[in-house]
Amino acid sequence: MEKREQKIQAWFGMWLQQSEAGIEDVFDSNAVYIESWGPEYHGLEKIRHWFREWNSRGAVVRWDIRQFFHQGGQTVAEWVFEDRMDDGTAQAFEGMSLIRWTAEGKIGFLQEFGCNQDRYDPYRNGPEPQFRDEQAMWF
Repeated sequence: MEKREQKIQAWFGMWLQQSEAGIEDVFDSNAVYIESWGPEYHGLEKIRHWFREWNSRGAVVRWDIRQFFHQGGQTVAEWVFEDRMDDGTAQAFEGMSLIRWTAEGKIGFLQEFGCNQDRYDPYRNGPEPQFRDEQAMWF
């Protein structure tokens, strides 16, 4: 379990440092990575390309792991994420990553799930829901 957690921490650290050093030790060459809002990358080289391209447009400023859950060949990591893009936009949200491991101990599959941090009770003022008149986050 400790080696798995270290690989996940290494991946998050790569984003914080904007350095892909060691990415081939984390991901299997045939890995699949699914972002919470839809994009899907097949294979280490696509994951590497996405990493490089994304980091040319912004920076991850926070990606803290809250806890891990392990079961068999799978791990779930609960985290908090924040980024700042070069165009001035910024995002922060909570999420989880579902990770499936290969027999060699590399990530073979990773799927992210996101959750808005700006939550509210739509029933605070009575039995009829009052939803905010705003666009939902992308995930």
